[in-house]
Amino acid sequence: MIIIEKICEKFNISYRFVKFLLVGVLNTLFGYGVFAFFNFLGLHYSLSTLLATILGILFNFKTTGCLVFKNNDNKLLFRFLFVYGLTYLLTVIILGLFEKVNLVNMYLNYAILLPFNALISYFLMKKFVFKS
Repeated sequence: MIIIEKICEKFNISYRFVKFLLVGVLNTLFGYGVFAFFNFLGLHYSLSTLLATILGILFNFKTTGCLVFKNNDNKLLFRFLFVYGLTYLLTVIILGLFEKVNLVNMYLNYAILLPFNALISYFLMKKFVFKS
């Protein structure tokens, strides 16, 4: 991590933002893995997404709070729930639209949404969950 910190200093990039991105990759892999697992088991995409979101919230809350924002305040979990509840609703709505137009398959459809979800989540976390 020291190397990443030095690179951030050299290019005048926020180290916290880079940590958020790296933790976000970890959280995304976890969430997608949970979604894929439940989808593979034959669950409907909305239920797979719900389970991935619930388990992801708990995992993400600790990793993002502790590793990125150095904040271990469990009172913020309700704000996290709001952010991921909103993200869940948007994801299910868009996946439903993808299903209606028969876009690729559910695995790829979900993967297509990951960057969109990451941007929405970062903005909401920064403004509502871990605001200074």
